Amino acid sequence: MTLLLTVTMINFIIIEPLRKPARLSMSYENDRREFLKNSLVVSAALAGATLGINPLEALADDYPDISICNGKDPSRNTREAVEALGGMKRFVKPGAKVMIKPNMSFARAPESASNTNPLVVREVARMCAEAGASRISILDNVLNNPPDCLTLSKIPEYCKEVPNTHINYVKNERLFREVKVDQGTQFKKMKALTDALDADTFIAVPVGKTHSSSGVSLSMKGMMGLIFDRIPFHNRYDLHESIVDMVTVLKPHLVVIDATRILSTGGPGGPGVVIPMDMIIASTDMVAADAQMVALGTWYGKKLEPKQIKHIRIAAERGLGRMDLDKLNIKKISV
Repeated sequence: MTLLLTVTMINFIIIEPLRKPARLSMSYENDRREFLKNSLVVSAALAGATLGINPLEALADDYPDISICNGKDPSRNTREAVEALGGMKRFVKPGAKVMIKPNMSFARAPESASNTNPLVVREVARMCAEAGASRISILDNVLNNPPDCLTLSKIPEYCKEVPNTHINYVKNERLFREVKVDQGTQFKKMKALTDALDADTFIAVPVGKTHSSSGVSLSMKGMMGLIFDRIPFHNRYDLHESIVDMVTVLKPHLVVIDATRILSTGGPGGPGVVIPMDMIIASTDMVAADAQMVALGTWYGKKLEPKQIKHIRIAAERGLGRMDLDKLNIKKISV
């Protein structure tokens, strides 16, 4: 009884000074939520010591499995979607080295939806910088002429003023490292980008688009932009099984899917039908994020279910994530 009373008093003492007038700035409110959560952890630890339970297990995270933010401002949508998952400070610690993987493989303007919206990439990078990242690398193994890809995607242009940020294409084999793929069914080793393998925080920021071979290209398929030689994926192995093999190793901590506009036909490079959606989808589960994008989009003129995309279905069956959207906690935000 004495300990529980002490816990209550600690909560009162910590929380009471945080009370403010109703109108709060976004930064203040974020700090307040973080402080409140930390104070609850302290309380749970004190109570758990008496009750004989693990306080960290008892205090379950209240984050959704997926967040979806809808609005006309891609930057705000991006920030709100990540905030709903706990904010970037949940993923990026001070001094962290961050790797961001967008789509910038094609020498096409953002309006084509072949590449990730530069406003979305910039906002993700900004949040990483605000969280204290020491280095932010934005990289892709591009398919078209590299300088043209970077210039026309506008990602370097938009991100050039974000502190500690480096944007480039990766082609040289020395930038890749051979790794084992223990869970692989098609191959047991591959050469993956060293920056992605060694990053403290790895973030996938794909655009929603179709793909002539894999059906769609989202966060899982997009990981092929971090592989040195992806030709065997298409002509030697089963493509869908290979994608899943690859993501047993290349697993981002956070997925932010750009659904500002999607390339509904003609993917991955376009041209094709571009559908405005004004959405951002965020999740820590790349299978769930891709499944949600498939469910929300229109592909080749029709609606599809996640299970109809073979690599999403296989990834779920192999326990790499979930596609049962009806059983997930999904937070929807309109701004």
